[in-house]
Amino acid sequence: MSEHVSNKDRLIVALLADTMTEAERMVKLLKNDIHTFEIGLPTYTALGPDVIAMVHQNGCKVFLDLKYHDIPSTVALAVSHATKLGVAMLTVHAAGGQEMLERVVDAALAAAGNREKMPRLIAVTVLTSMESLGDIGVQFEVREQVVRLAKLAQRTGCHGVLASPLEIKRIRHVCGDDFLIVTPGVRLIGSEAQDQRRIASPVMAISAGADYLVIGRPIIQAKDPQAVVRQILQEIS
Repeated sequence: MSEHVSNKDRLIVALLADTMTEAERMVKLLKNDIHTFEIGLPTYTALGPDVIAMVHQNGCKVFLDLKYHDIPSTVALAVSHATKLGVAMLTVHAAGGQEMLERVVDAALAAAGNREKMPRLIAVTVLTSMESLGDIGVQFEVREQVVRLAKLAQRTGCHGVLASPLEIKRIRHVCGDDFLIVTPGVRLIGSEAQDQRRIASPVMAISAGADYLVIGRPIIQAKDPQAVVRQILQEIS
């Protein structure tokens, strides 16, 4: 593992909310058990920057998972704005290329003032919904492409990558212990995979070397989300 991460920090719960009331209800329910909430495209599109402010007002951190992917200047500007919003982590697509990633790092550093205050910049490798890359013209096998993109992200100064549980060990071997691995596609044993394909249980992902787990629907849609969170924390500890 790269940096010391407490179990309360290790588990990130994805907010899947259409209203601020719904989002804040979940934050208030879980904020004594975890420290960070993921805000993805649906929630951010519905609620905008106000949802980031709400999470901060409740004493928690934000993982802004918008997976920025555009021309370098556009992504750099978006990352600068996100940094000024005070998010703790954010995602960009490694497939955006070397120049885009370098501009992202420079933009975050300039907006934060120093590297310690920068959000953790997490590069997306291959989405966990994908089992093959042939339909987008990439001839590499998925795991090989994940490692190639992880090495690019590390070389350009990103803090880590977003990668499925199945690629954790290879990334850790190639990129070393000081490189963050954030893992979606985590499903509780016995729960449905839904639209994820390359998945594993929380214990499997942590054992493989993940620093952070991002879990949404298995928690948010549970009858007792707090009980599920506490069960996961107990298992991974």
